[in-house]
Order: sequence, then structure tokens, then C-alpha cells
Amino acid sequence: MKITVFNGSPRGVNGNTHFIVKEFAKGAEEAGAEVENVFLVTKTIGHCRGCFSCWVVTPGKCVIEDDMTDLLRLVTGSDVIVFATPLYVDNVSGLMKNFMDRLIPLADPHFSRDENGECRHLGRGDVNLPRKIAVISNSGFPEQSHFQVLRLLFRRIARNFSAELVGEIYRGAGELLGTRNVLLKALFIGYKRLLRKAGRELVENGRISEETMKQLEKPLIPDNQYIRGANRHWDRDLKNRL
Repeated sequence: MKITVFNGSPRGVNGNTHFIVKEFAKGAEEAGAEVENVFLVTKTIGHCRGCFSCWVVTPGKCVIEDDMTDLLRLVTGSDVIVFATPLYVDNVSGLMKNFMDRLIPLADPHFSRDENGECRHLGRGDVNLPRKIAVISNSGFPEQSHFQVLRLLFRRIARNFSAELVGEIYRGAGELLGTRNVLLKALFIGYKRLLRKAGRELVENGRISEETMKQLEKPLIPDNQYIRGANRHWDRDLKNRL
């Protein structure tokens, strides 16, 4: 199984999103998958121009010559693609949205209706779209309710891909993942173990179990404790910059 993770964090390897991806990937690799982790921040990806050239002039090929040419090959060459992004303004990061917009060459302009009678574009007959997608995200806010938009968004994306959404990992209080506090780091041992379990499940069972996803959403520390700590951090940071 080939799994490609597209990481849309501007922090790249130093981001909290990568903390999650790294452990998840370890589990998937332990189960025998080939995992490639792509940091979008290191790629040159221009904005979609909305010119429709990839549909009617050079079908399947964008007129913009940048790194998306190779990234599209990774998408079509994967069994599972994982969208990994921090939560920005209740949505994906700008890097991720840019990447997602540039996936349009994989679609055919013609309309078809899904099983519910709703229109969507066909997939191109000459490309293999991944049959399974997953999502990984973290938020600086502690509550899981902040992921409402992403939960709906990636169901829609799976529908548009005619793919199965096989796993969702959403982590509130994500800023804790980058802590240097030794005591807090000790608390994450169990969380890391669960992330690796999720990776193994995806490979061995074709999806992450509902129980594992539920366990992954449990608070790392009490919300009020996190909020007090976060506010103290910002107070110190602001004071040091005066």
C-alpha cells in the first residue's frame, strides 16, 4: 500500500501537524505500507487561474509549470492520500487550499449525478484517483467542536473523489504537542501509541476504527488548565517583546 501525506503546515517539519503525522506514519510503516510525507511549504504551487485550460485546451494538464506536476503524479500513484493541515480560520491552511484547488486537472468537466441525485464532476478516464482519503488536523483551541467545518469539508471531498473517507484525526489543544515540558511530554506516550495504532489499522483493516478515532480525540489535559497555560504563555511572549 502506498500512502502519501500532503502536509499543509507552514511550519513544515517543526509543526504540530507533523508531530501527529510522524507517529501515524510509523504505525503505517510497521504494518508494511510505503509512506511518503510531502511538505507543501517546500513546494512551488501557484494559484489556480480558473482558466479551464486543464479541461478544454490541454486536458489533464495545467498551464502553470510548477511543482504540482509532480504532486499530481503522487496523488494518482497512491492508494491512500492524507490531507494534513493545521486549523486556520475554521478551515484548512492557505497552503493546503492552494494545493486542493490545483487538483482540478484530475477531474472531467462533464457533470454526473451521485447516488443522491446531486451533481459532481466525473473523474478523468485516463487517471487513477485514490480510492481512499484520510485527514489529520490540529487546532490551538482545546475543544473538538472547532473541527466542524473540516468534518463536513472532507466528507464532501471524498464524495467528489468518489473515494472513501477512511480516517479522521483531529487534535484540539495542538500547541501542547510542541511543548518542552518533560512532565507533559510523558503524558503523550499514550497518545503517540494511539497514533501508531491508527496507522497500523489503516493498513491492516483499510480504515481507522471508530474506537481509535474516539480515543484520539480525548483531551490531553483539562481544557481550563490548557487555557490558563496558553494565556500565561502569550502574556510572557508579549512582555518579552515590549
